[in-house]
Amino acid sequence: MEWERAKSLIVLFFVLLNLALGSMLLMESRRYTVTAERENAIIEILERNNITMETGLLRRFQPMRAMNITGFYYNVDELQRIFFGNTTVTRTSNFSGYIITRRPAELIISNGFISYDNPRGHGGIVPSELSIAEAQRLTDAFVRANWPEFELDGVYEGDDRLRFSYRQVYRGHVIHSNFIEFIVTEIGIVRVEMQFGQVLGWDSENQPIAAPDEALLTFMQRNWAFALVAPMVITRMDLVYFQEDQYGHLAIPFYRVFISGSSDPFLINAVTNEMFH
Repeated sequence: MEWERAKSLIVLFFVLLNLALGSMLLMESRRYTVTAERENAIIEILERNNITMETGLLRRFQPMRAMNITGFYYNVDELQRIFFGNTTVTRTSNFSGYIITRRPAELIISNGFISYDNPRGHGGIVPSELSIAEAQRLTDAFVRANWPEFELDGVYEGDDRLRFSYRQVYRGHVIHSNFIEFIVTEIGIVRVEMQFGQVLGWDSENQPIAAPDEALLTFMQRNWAFALVAPMVITRMDLVYFQEDQYGHLAIPFYRVFISGSSDPFLINAVTNEMFH
């Protein structure tokens, strides 16, 4: 009888404990969630300043850790193989890097930045009219074969050319500063630009970040004068990692704000809530 009573008390204890833990988790979740009232408030403030949103506001802003990434160092032999195969090339070096050529193609590795130009096209011809689907087939194949951890981040149309932007994704997190970008025309890939470090893993403990509506307020304060002249439309907002010089090899959470008519996002440090210049 006593044992049955003890078991009942133990079960009751665990039920109450789970309820308490659930309440704490719910409170913690609400602490890092933008409420509907706050969302409506920031949208109203933006609209007063000639800025509208075509995308939904991010709602969650839980604490995040920094990411440890090496400097921009590359295997030059591997890059030469990727772009030129086993063909004979001319390779010169200086204090800033390397220049590898097999005319008319040229690969330059300088101060951590990689650029490749080939006016004859690399990777194959895009049939008929310049099609996004056919052009992406070339860039996807190139990335999958060499850097499969990179994913398509954006496609931008220009005069008789397309620009494809890929970013590295580490455990579900986009790293904005690790990128591969392609210019594609009807003759194929005519230019590639790249820069990336090796991800070593997480660094330090979680730290609080600014809420998405606070980041948008920073964006508005920086751009309100421009918006008065030409209305701004926010088409996309997300949270990524970015390796800024002042943090050395650490990549820090940043908000990206994309506006209509521009392919380059505004970057806002999610830790300090300051616009990146």
